[in-house]
Amino acid sequence: MCTPADQTSDEVEMLIKKSHEAKGCAYSPYSKCSTGAALLTENGKTFTGCSIENSCPGLSACAECVAIYKAVSEGCTKFKSLAVCSDRRDYVPCGSCRQVLKEFGDKTEVHMIMQDGSRKTIMIADLLPMPFGK
Repeated sequence: MCTPADQTSDEVEMLIKKSHEAKGCAYSPYSKCSTGAALLTENGKTFTGCSIENSCPGLSACAECVAIYKAVSEGCTKFKSLAVCSDRRDYVPCGSCRQVLKEFGDKTEVHMIMQDGSRKTIMIADLLPMPFGK
């Protein structure tokens, strides 16, 4: 696992734990696939989010975006890392979530935790190499 010098393994483990807690709040009656996310800002605040489905799919919200929007609505726009866990065994954030996260910089680490507990860590710049905008 890749952990930058300014991020401790304790911070990563805390984010992973919080992402699992957030997953427990998910509302996913249609896909039956719950997702939780925990976002660490550069100033040390943590924001969580869970997947929230709707019978009209366009009105659903991904866990990653819920966490990001909560952070931005509280004035935080500089992110250190994001941990995401899911009921899927091969989870990666969707393109929309990648684009939303990328809006706030290239240096955010994304820790993806699979259903079996295995992990993959990648920088958002590598997860979304050709973004729209900035």
